[in-house]
Amino acid sequence: MVSRSYSNLLELASGESPSFGRMSRRLPRIMTVAGIISDLDDDPSESVCSDPSSSSVQRDRIIIVANQLPIRAQRKSDGSNSWIFTWDENSLLLQLKDGLGDDDIEVFYVGCLREEIHPTEQEEVSQILLETFKCVPTFLPPDLFTRFYHGFCKQQLWPLFHYMLPLSPDLGGRFNRSSWQAYVSVNKIFADRIMEVINPEDDFVWVHDYHLMVLPSFLRKRFNRVKLGFFLHSPFPSSEIYKTLPIREDLLRALLNSDLIGFHTFDYARHFLSCCSRMLGLTYESKRGYIGLEYCGRTVSIKILPVGIHMGQLQSVLSLPETEATVDELIKQYHDQGRIMLLGVDDMDIFKGISLKLLAMEQLLLQHPQWKGKVVLVQIANPARGKGKDVKEVQTETYSTVKRINETYGKPGYDPIVLIDAPLKFYEKVAYYAVAECCLVTAVRDGMNLIPYEYIISRHGNARLDKVLCLEPTTPKKSMLVISEFIGCSPSLSGAIRVNPWNIDAVADAMDCALDMAEPEKQLRHEKHYRYVSTHDVGYWARSFLQDLERTCRDHARRRCWGIGFGLSFRVIVLDPNFRKLSMEHIVSAYKRTTTRAILLDYDGTLMPQTSIDKSPSTRSIDILNNLCRDENNMVFIVSARSRKTLAEWFSQCERLGLAAEHGYFLRIARDMEWDTCVPPADTSWKQIAEPVMQLYTETTDGSFIEDKETALVWCYEDADPDFGSCQAKELLDHLESVLANEPVTVKSGQNIVEVKPQGVSKGLVAKRLLSIMQEKGMSPDFVLCIGDDRSDEDMFEVITSSVAGSSIAPRAEVFACTVGQKPSKAKYYLDDTAEIVRLMQGLASVSEQTIAL
Repeated sequence: MVSRSYSNLLELASGESPSFGRMSRRLPRIMTVAGIISDLDDDPSESVCSDPSSSSVQRDRIIIVANQLPIRAQRKSDGSNSWIFTWDENSLLLQLKDGLGDDDIEVFYVGCLREEIHPTEQEEVSQILLETFKCVPTFLPPDLFTRFYHGFCKQQLWPLFHYMLPLSPDLGGRFNRSSWQAYVSVNKIFADRIMEVINPEDDFVWVHDYHLMVLPSFLRKRFNRVKLGFFLHSPFPSSEIYKTLPIREDLLRALLNSDLIGFHTFDYARHFLSCCSRMLGLTYESKRGYIGLEYCGRTVSIKILPVGIHMGQLQSVLSLPETEATVDELIKQYHDQGRIMLLGVDDMDIFKGISLKLLAMEQLLLQHPQWKGKVVLVQIANPARGKGKDVKEVQTETYSTVKRINETYGKPGYDPIVLIDAPLKFYEKVAYYAVAECCLVTAVRDGMNLIPYEYIISRHGNARLDKVLCLEPTTPKKSMLVISEFIGCSPSLSGAIRVNPWNIDAVADAMDCALDMAEPEKQLRHEKHYRYVSTHDVGYWARSFLQDLERTCRDHARRRCWGIGFGLSFRVIVLDPNFRKLSMEHIVSAYKRTTTRAILLDYDGTLMPQTSIDKSPSTRSIDILNNLCRDENNMVFIVSARSRKTLAEWFSQCERLGLAAEHGYFLRIARDMEWDTCVPPADTSWKQIAEPVMQLYTETTDGSFIEDKETALVWCYEDADPDFGSCQAKELLDHLESVLANEPVTVKSGQNIVEVKPQGVSKGLVAKRLLSIMQEKGMSPDFVLCIGDDRSDEDMFEVITSSVAGSSIAPRAEVFACTVGQKPSKAKYYLDDTAEIVRLMQGLASVSEQTIAL
C-alpha cells in the first residue's frame, strides 16, 4: 500500500570488466511488511547514510531493478496450491548476470512477478525468492498495476517514445493524470523494496527501462551518494516529440538523479541531451571520450552501447537434439521442396511493421515474378506485450493481408506467406533462424531488437547442424539481413541491407537483392557480422556499463551533498566540503572588528538580477555603495564586464567608488581620477579580422548579435535556438582561434557567449591591483570581501584566497569569497540570490553609517 505521506507527493507530482575493489558492507536485510521509511518529501537532512565501521567484508554487490523479475512461477499440480519458481532463461536480466561471470559480484534482483500472488502468500513467496534466487518481489494491487503498466507505460510512454503522438484518442493514449500518479506510486513502491536490501554506501544499483524512470529521484532522496545507473532499452524520441509530454521536466530531472544513463544508440542519447538542453537549460560536453552532462555540481555520464545476446545460451540451444530435429523437419518442408525461406520474427504490435513486410512480399512477387513458387516468407508473430484496440487492429490487418496475398499468389502446395501466431519455444525459433536464407526486420521504430543477432549466430551454427544442413565443415557460412534503419541494432550491422520500412518498393527490391546476391558477398557480410555479435555479447555490454558506473561513482565518498527541492523536482547538489552559506552575523562581526577593508563586487547577476530588463542600479543600491565608500576604512570596487562608459554613467553619483570595466582592462579608483589600464595598452586591429567572422555567424544564427566593446568583441546567442546556437558557438570558437592564432588575444566561451579579449585580462588582475595599491599605501587589508556570480569571477576568488598565504593582506585577515547560488566554485561561501547580497551590503553599510556618526 502507498503510505499516507506519499499522497502529498502525488499532489506535488501532478503540477571489458569492472575492477571493483573490495568494499565493506552490512548484512542484507529483508522486510515483507512496510517499515518506517524516509519519504521523498521528508527533510533532506534525514537521508540515510550507513556506517562503514559497523560493516563486515563480503562480495561486491549489484542490485538490478526492472519491471519484471527473471523468474517463472507456476502452481504445483499436486493439489497443494503452492508455487514452483524457476529462472527465466530468456530474460535479459538473467543473461546479464551470467555475462558478468564473476564470482566476486553478488547480484540481487528487484521487480514484479508475472503472476498475481495473493496477499496471504506474499510473505512466504518473498522469503523463498530471496533465499533461493536473491530476488526481492514487488507486489502491486491489480488496479494499480493496470493503471501503471497498461495505462501509463503502454498507452502513453511507449507510444510517445516510438514517435506516436496522441493526436486523437485512437492514436496512442492521451495524458491521464490518474495513470501518471499510479506510475509515480509504483516507482515509490519499488524504492521501498530496494531500501529493504540496499547497503547505500557500497551497493551499485542498475535500473532498467522506461517503467522506472522516476525511481532515481526516490533513491537519490533516501541515499544522496547512492551509486545509480539507468539504462533505457526503448528509443528516446526527438525533443519535438518528447516536449509534448506534460510531465517532461519531471522525467528528465528524475533520470538526472542517476550517475550514469545508458542508451543503445547515439541518436537516442543525442535526443535526450537535446531535451535536457532545451527544457532544463543544461550543457554537456565530451571529455576523453566520455559524454558528461553538468547538473547541480554533479557530472551525469552518458553511455552509448547496444546490448548484445547471450552467446553461451544460444550456442547451447543450437546443440540441443530438439533443435537438430526441428531443423531437419524444416529442411524437408522447405529446402527439399525447392523453397527458399525468408524469415520474420516480431511481436504482434503496431511498431513492428508486420503489415508493411507482408506488402513488401506481395510487391516482390509482383515485380519479380521469377520468385513465385520459390520464395516463402515465414512470419512468426509473438504475442503482443500490451493489449488494447491497436493490438486487435494489427492482428486483424495481418490475418486479412496474409489471406489476400496467399489467395492471389498461392497455388496448391504453395503459400507465399506462412503465418505462425502460436507461441514457439526458443529452440524452435532458433531452428527457423538456422534454415532461413534471409531475415527481415522491418520495424517502423524499435529500441534495439536482437532478432538479427540471434539469426547471425544461428546461421553460423555448429558441426552437428552442419551435417543436418548438408554443409561441409570447411564451407564458409552465410547470412543475409534486411533491416529497418529505425531500429537500434541497425548502426552495428553495417553489412545488412538497410531500408526505410515505409517504402514498400525499396523493401521489395532489398529482398530481391538479398536473394540474388553472390555467395562470396553473403559470406563476407556474415563473417563481418559474426565477428561483431560474438564479441559484443551481453557480458561485454554489462561489464562495460558497470565499469563506467564505477568510474563515475569513484568520488562519491569525498563529496558533500545537499538535497534540495520537493517531489519529483528533488535533486542533489554536490559541493566542496568547506563550502557553506555566508552568515550575516559572522561577516558583520568581522566587519566591525577590522579597520582596513577591501570590497570587490561583480554587478550583473550579483547586485543586479540577470533577469532584469533595466540593468541600471537602483537608488537603494547607489545609497548603499555611497555609505560604504564614505567609510575611510573601506576601498570598494565594482568589477564588471561592461564598458567604462556605461559604468561611468550608472555610478556617476558615487564619488569614491572604484570601477573596473571590461573584466578589469580599465580601472578607475575614484570618480575624479583618470581611467588606467591593468595591462599595457592593447592593439585592437585584430577586430578587423574577428568582426567579419562574427558577422557571418550572426547572419546565419537567428537571435544572435555582436557586442562591440573598446577592447573586446562578444558574440551573444542567448536568444538563439539552444542546440543550433551552441553548435554555432563551437564552430565560431574554432574559427576565431584559427584566424586569430597570431594575435595577442584570447578566445573564450561563456554562458551563451563567445568573447575575444586581450591576453592576460581577467578580473583577478583587479583584485591583485587593489591589494597592491592598498599595500603601497601601508593599508594591508584585514578584511576582504569579494562577491560574484559567474565563471569570470572565479579569478577574483582565486586571487584573494591565495593571498592569505602572502604578504598583500594582514596576518589573520578575515577573507570572504562568496558566489551567488549553491554551485561548484572556488569561493568558500555562497548566498542564494541578489536579494540576499543587497541585504548583506545594506547591513555592512549600516555599520559604517553608525561608525561615521560616532
